[in-house]
Amino acid sequence: MTVSPNRTASHTGLGARLGLLTSAAAICLTVVLSTGQPLRAQDANAVIAKVNGAEIRQSDLTVAEEELGPSLQQMDPATRRDNLIAFLIDMKIVAKAAEAKKIGDSAEFKQKIAFARDRLLMDSLLATEGKAAVTDEAMKKVYEDATKQVSGEKEVRARHILVPTEEEAKAIKAELDKGADFAKLAKEKSKDPGAADGGDLGFFTKEQMVPEFSAVAFALEPGKISDPVKSQFGWHIIKVEEARDRKPPDFEQVKGQIQNFVIRKAQADYVTKLRTEAKVERTDKPADAAAPAATPDAKAAPAAPAKKK
Repeated sequence: MTVSPNRTASHTGLGARLGLLTSAAAICLTVVLSTGQPLRAQDANAVIAKVNGAEIRQSDLTVAEEELGPSLQQMDPATRRDNLIAFLIDMKIVAKAAEAKKIGDSAEFKQKIAFARDRLLMDSLLATEGKAAVTDEAMKKVYEDATKQVSGEKEVRARHILVPTEEEAKAIKAELDKGADFAKLAKEKSKDPGAADGGDLGFFTKEQMVPEFSAVAFALEPGKISDPVKSQFGWHIIKVEEARDRKPPDFEQVKGQIQNFVIRKAQADYVTKLRTEAKVERTDKPADAAAPAATPDAKAAPAAPAKKK
C-alpha cells in the first residue's frame, strides 16, 4: 500500500426538470450562433421546428443546451444540436398528449409547477447575487487571507522505501548504512507504487501524511536516513531530501477556486440575511427544534495546491 497525502484542503432526473424548459425565463436568454457573428434582431429567436403548428425557437434550444448539454459533451456540435432538437420535438408531442389527458389539471402537477417556479426564481436570484460578488478586490482579499494561513508552514521533500516486515526494513537500512543508493534500493525493493520514481514523495506537510511517518520525516535533517518506522501501511525507511517553508500557490493557479468560493459565500450570506429577516414557523415540531434551512455550501477558501510529486 502507498503512503497517501491525508489532504483536508450538484443532476437530477430529466423528468423532474422538464417543466423548467418551458419557463418564461427561457425567452430572456441571449442566443449566439456558432459562427460568433452578430445576429439580426428578427433572427435572434428564430423558429427552428414546428410540431403540429407549435413553434420551437432558438431560445428553447438554448435552454435545452444549458439543461442537457453536459450529458451530450461527447457528441460533435452538429450531432448534439440534432439530438437536442429531437428531444424538444418529442417533449412537445408528449406534452400535448399529457394536456389531452388533463394531467396538467391535477393537484400534484400544479404543486410540481409551483415548486419548479420557486426553484428557478431562487436559482436565478442567487446566480445574480453570486455574479455581483465576484470582483478583483473580493478575490484578492480571499487569496491574501488564505496565503496567510500558509505562511510559515513547513514542508519537506522525502523518499521512502516501504516493505511488509521489520526484518526486511532492518536489512535495507543496513545496506544503506554501507553506502547503497537509496533511490536504487527503492526501485528494487519498495512495495510502494511510487517506487519507480526512486520512492520520491515530493514535497508534503505534516498533515498530508500519517502521523507516524510525519513525526520522523519532519525530525530528520536533509540528507539523513531514518531507522525503520512502522505505520498502518508497513515498515518505512525515510530519507529527507529537502526542507523549506511552504510556498503559497500563485493567484492565477487558484483563481477558479477562489471565484467559486466568493460566489458560494455570497449566496450563503444572502440566504442567511433573508432568512433572518423572514418570519419562519415550523408547525411540525417545536420552534427551538426546527432545523436551519439548507443554503449553498460556502467551503473554506483554497489555501494551497495539491501536493506535487
